[in-house]
Parts: sequence; structure tokens; C-alpha cells
Amino acid sequence: MPPRWPRKPDRNDPAFRRLDDRMNFAVHVAVFLAINSGLWFVHNLNKADWSWLTPLSGIWLGGLLLHLLYIAVIADYSPATGKS
Repeated sequence: MPPRWPRKPDRNDPAFRRLDDRMNFAVHVAVFLAINSGLWFVHNLNKADWSWLTPLSGIWLGGLLLHLLYIAVIADYSPATGKS
């Protein structure tokens, strides 16, 4: 069952922003794992010589780690002080 939000979703709500960013990260991880495991499975099954696969996986993993760094350290989830 997907998580339910007890009130109307609003990107100005810090708790909702935090949850939304974490759910987006979870989707990013799931897509990374599904596609990379499929590519490596086919690569090993066919004994293919795909020289591009290792850099692709490494760069994508680096992007995934940057995404994690953003939501864990950089993102500011403090309440908005007011509209100007």
C-alpha cells in the first residue's frame, strides 16, 4: 500500500518535501537496480564485450550517490519564512 498523506499535498510543506524527495530517490534506486542488473545479466549470459557497460554503471551510480547526498545533507527542509 502506498504511503498516504494526511492532508492536502503542498510542496511548501517541509515534511511533504522531505517525503517526496525520499520517494523520488527510492524510484531512482529501483530504476538503477532494475536496468543495471538486466544489462549485466545479458552481458554475462552472452559473454558480450560491452566496454561501455562499466562506465555507464559507474557514472549512474555516481549520480545516484549525488542524489543521496543532496537529500541527506544539502536539501533545506526548514519551513518557509513567508512569501515576498
